[in-house]
Amino acid sequence: MIFDWIYGMFSNDLAIDLGTANTLIYVKGKGIVLSEPSVVAVKKGTTQVLKVGREAKEMVGRTPASIVAIRPLQDGVIADFDITERMIRHFIVKIHNRKALVRPRIVIGVPSGITQVEKRAIRDSAEQAGAREVYLMEEPMAAAIGAGLLVQEPSGNMIVDIGGGTTEVAVISLSGIVYSQSIRIAGDEMDEAIIQYMKRKFNLLVGERTSENVKIQSGSAYPFNEPRKMQIKGRDLMDGIPKTITVSDSDIREALHDPIYAIVHAVKSALERTPPELAADIAEKGIVMTGGGSLLHGLDTLIGLETHLKVVVAEDPLSCVVLGAGKVLDELDLLKTVCLES
Repeated sequence: MIFDWIYGMFSNDLAIDLGTANTLIYVKGKGIVLSEPSVVAVKKGTTQVLKVGREAKEMVGRTPASIVAIRPLQDGVIADFDITERMIRHFIVKIHNRKALVRPRIVIGVPSGITQVEKRAIRDSAEQAGAREVYLMEEPMAAAIGAGLLVQEPSGNMIVDIGGGTTEVAVISLSGIVYSQSIRIAGDEMDEAIIQYMKRKFNLLVGERTSENVKIQSGSAYPFNEPRKMQIKGRDLMDGIPKTITVSDSDIREALHDPIYAIVHAVKSALERTPPELAADIAEKGIVMTGGGSLLHGLDTLIGLETHLKVVVAEDPLSCVVLGAGKVLDELDLLKTVCLES
């Protein structure tokens, strides 16, 4: 026991938000020390890793035939086990300044709809990357704690966490999830919707990075105060040459209609299934939104109009999951209560 305590003092325990789009790492006592895209560049036909994180993301859509930029997580779960393990190992070594002997305890945020097989894959990849103990924590619970909600009280809280691969809608009370729904529609689906819309309406082929940029700059769920226009570069599908077009924010809103309303529907469906006592609490407190997707302009306004409830976006929506998982590292009783069983 004393050995474990001494070991813990030097092992720099970690919390990881292993996201489809970005990986964030929190170190006990230091706060968030890493936020990088969940992208790995490998040599084609091998498992040789060339670049990880930001440097690998710069390569997306721009690599020669011999290099492939891979996103090892799809829809919030591991699609490529070996590459995920290498990515986690790379990040752990990076933040521990190449101290290979460090074996931290790790809390990892996972989607609430995760299967037993997917849980095992995430746990194994973290252990292979050098973890001493691995705890899995449902993302909505982590996001709620990170957003400052009082999850241990006998009172209902509703959280909507919109990431890159999944949207998690959950009702939390007494340190437990009373109702949760995880839909595999989130930021990535919005990017894909923009790509398809550009093809359909303008005969323009654009890449992933361009569509993400368009979403950030001109994407909205509810009209802006002033209309916006932006230029988009891509390839003309008719004659194959590069082309630049100008689109309005209403075009992008039309492109994003389906994924946005799928999220709205998930929120309404969760409210319909919430026990009446907790529904009364939510009516009083409103809904809290976290995750990168909650930054889409007007999404909080639209959900508020559709549900007739107060909707607030958390203070630092991108970091809520990792901050919540990090907070749990400091409270062992809470760790045992909120983390998933093996």
